[in-house]
Amino acid sequence: MSNPIVTIEEGKLLGKISTNINGEEFCSFQGVPYAQPPIGHLRFKAPQAPQPWTGIRDALSEGNKCYSKDLLFNLPAQGSEDCLFLNVYTPKNGTNSKPVMVWVHGGGFKTGSSETDLHGPEYLMTEDVVLVTLNYRLGILGFLRFEDQSLGVPGNAGLKDMVMALKWVQRNIKYFSGDPNNVTIFGESAGAAAVHYLVLSPLAKGLFHRAIAQSGCALNGFARGIPDTSKQLAAALGMQTTNEKEIFERLSILPVDEFLQISEEVANIWGLKKVYAPVVDGEFLTDEPIAIIKSGDYNHVPMIFGYTTREGMIVEMMRKNETPGMPNDFEEFVHPTVAKRGSITSKNVANKIRDFYYEGPNSENNLDNFYLIHTDTYFLRDIIFAIRQHAITAKFPIYLYRMSVETKLNVFKRIGNIKAPGVCHGDDIGYLFKTKLSPELKTGSLEEISVKRFVKFWTNFARNGSPNVDGPDWKPISKEEIHFIDIGENITVGVNPEPERMKFWTDIYNSNPLFTQ
Repeated sequence: MSNPIVTIEEGKLLGKISTNINGEEFCSFQGVPYAQPPIGHLRFKAPQAPQPWTGIRDALSEGNKCYSKDLLFNLPAQGSEDCLFLNVYTPKNGTNSKPVMVWVHGGGFKTGSSETDLHGPEYLMTEDVVLVTLNYRLGILGFLRFEDQSLGVPGNAGLKDMVMALKWVQRNIKYFSGDPNNVTIFGESAGAAAVHYLVLSPLAKGLFHRAIAQSGCALNGFARGIPDTSKQLAAALGMQTTNEKEIFERLSILPVDEFLQISEEVANIWGLKKVYAPVVDGEFLTDEPIAIIKSGDYNHVPMIFGYTTREGMIVEMMRKNETPGMPNDFEEFVHPTVAKRGSITSKNVANKIRDFYYEGPNSENNLDNFYLIHTDTYFLRDIIFAIRQHAITAKFPIYLYRMSVETKLNVFKRIGNIKAPGVCHGDDIGYLFKTKLSPELKTGSLEEISVKRFVKFWTNFARNGSPNVDGPDWKPISKEEIHFIDIGENITVGVNPEPERMKFWTDIYNSNPLFTQ
């Protein structure tokens, strides 16, 4: 069969034929621009709608990823500012009205992409869905913010990129047999937090109909940036002024390859690893996420949240030269909304955290304690708190899963060569997407069974708003109980996961008026 050609609102696209893991053919369209290149006068600005083209545009290979440094492998910076591209994968000879699934990649809002090395479509394309994966602006390019409104840089450009991509889907997905009235957004880590932010944002209203947040939410500390970095930016640039217009003009002409160094210097001045990430900007995000959830004024759709049993293994991987042990600074685990760092309250809470996670002789040498404290403080406690609050205000079901299955598909654990039991942050990706490390799925193997489970759960949810398939009943959470399923070698059901650890955090949160009012 000749390569497929699709005509969308902006022009004609030439795609190619690919095959899924069952040997069935599907159509692939890669490197499709969903916005104008955010370069020149559009650097740091909100994305602009794409320009039409004449003739047939090749959509045969992936577009540029955002200029960034691979933190996991510590590779040199790669990519481009011109990065607002998406990929569409659709069944061959399909008819209209297929569920659409839009993937948002992770990477702490500072690295990552939708590349098929990690996000190959061959698993999900065994189901009758249309899959979209996208790139967006990262780091300072996507999350720079100035107070001066005349500069037009209020922050969250990277999140607004996602909104623009969803608008592209609304305009064009029908040409790929997709149903614009049945769009599921899903993502992992920062991608999950971004999905949750889209749920909370008025700019995304009506652009999607279901949401899946894998190992992340808008309440996670890693998902929040610093609202005002002008003073630190000036110092990093060697400027004597803190006038935002002068700083902006300097940044506007700076070569892109200098931005990573500037960002790292700003982070060092702050004493933080992460500075450029989502903030309350008054446009995309109008208030603190917890306040929006409590108000009920968000985009009400069915949602799935989830986590892996040892998310904190990713911290060991990121700290390659450090031996995991008892942390030196327990105040880093105090959520900023609970107490201000350095305060008496913060120090008291930090002592409680230390005593809880490192209780008993030799506990400081227990590697699992290291995994658990980072699992809970970086990810799980905020996910559980978010869904507890959503349960009070949500108009549609919310589901929770825990992932405990361990096979050769646990890609991040394999990359980190981690031998301890547990499922690392990011390991779920290997069950939804074919990666360059994925082994062949042998018939009847736990790998094949688990891929089919994940794909069925996710695509069923995209199809009808319920993830349930044959087997144990996956109940939504309620105001009284947090029902969940455990996706392990078998599927089991439970109520109120990690009860002792989550009670500890509930008691701390309940001591703070922001969470109890």
